[in-house]
Amino acid sequence: MALGFWLLYFSVVVLSVIVFNLGFARKLPLLKNVVVYTGLVIGCFVLTFFAIFMPVAEALIVIAAVLGVYRIRLRIHKKKAA
Repeated sequence: MALGFWLLYFSVVVLSVIVFNLGFARKLPLLKNVVVYTGLVIGCFVLTFFAIFMPVAEALIVIAAVLGVYRIRLRIHKKKAA
């Protein structure tokens, strides 16, 4: 039971970091990055409790896929415009 929780926590953290980097991350100094990712890791602990009863990890996978497609299309559009 405990191993399953920590595996779910790890997957939620990894998916949250991917979603954050694809959609919201900006270039920040190192100390601010540490603060942001620390808050993300702490917040994912709460998300993991929600993920036990709701499809949080699955939603993060969908969000990561949508943001990935958006970033690819944006990059293609910028190359055509340049």
